[in-house]
Amino acid sequence: MRTMHRMLFAVGLMLLASAAMAQIPTGEGTLDRPDGARIHYQVSGHGQPILLIHGYPLSGELFAKNRKALEQHYSVITIDQRGYGQSTAPDANATIKTYAQDALALLDKLHATKAIIGGMSMGGPIALEMYREAPQRFAGLILIDTTAKPAGPPEAGLWNGVVTLVQDKGVGALPMVLTKDMLTGQTRLHDTALVQTLNAIVLKASKNGALAGAKALANRPDSQPTLATIKVPTLVIVGVEDTIYPTDMAKAMQEAIPGSQLVMIPGAAHAAVMEQPAQVNEAILSWARRIQW
Repeated sequence: MRTMHRMLFAVGLMLLASAAMAQIPTGEGTLDRPDGARIHYQVSGHGQPILLIHGYPLSGELFAKNRKALEQHYSVITIDQRGYGQSTAPDANATIKTYAQDALALLDKLHATKAIIGGMSMGGPIALEMYREAPQRFAGLILIDTTAKPAGPPEAGLWNGVVTLVQDKGVGALPMVLTKDMLTGQTRLHDTALVQTLNAIVLKASKNGALAGAKALANRPDSQPTLATIKVPTLVIVGVEDTIYPTDMAKAMQEAIPGSQLVMIPGAAHAAVMEQPAQVNEAILSWARRIQW
């Protein structure tokens, strides 16, 4: 009888978890935040949820080619962080914690009690902040072309310079500064369509968003102590030619996170998810199917 009760209890828990995580409505929507920010998001596919968080100064459209592959197996959630894409920002004062709380609030709105959460570039520190605040919301963690380190003086100087650039010349000046590090030289020479797509995403950022994100990156917290505390399956992905957060940083993160996996993507720089989407998708799907929800 005890065995039967245990079996029924386990089945009940699985049904509750399935109901909580699999009934996310597809389509686009907005999340209104208490400070006046309006967060745009998109959901596609069906199944367990994967939340993907973009880098600076991009939007959920960064993951367009990943969404198409992942939605065959998962409910894929992409967010435009405040001030980017179709989202709005009331001011230029957001921090990594602000972005993390926005993303957690979106999971609440969608009734996603647990998700695989992935962050690219600035999305990595955001995902790590989310883990510090709510580790129980993670079924798995994906860190893509990112770092757990705080910005040292050279990098902080770069982001503070971006703040000055945007203040003086506006968002329109960003592609010339950023694209050279986002894509490999070969891609910039031979795939003008991809370059134009990336630049178009950047140019949709608002001035408030561009200023806040650069300041947030310059002053981001040190997430290195968090790495050893991560107890969920973790995948680290890096473009072999990433010059912003290069392969040695990815290796260091993978070595610090217990049981994590590292995948290096040839022919890709910082925006590996756009430049080599098939390889990134294969890495994510191969890893994610082993997760126990």
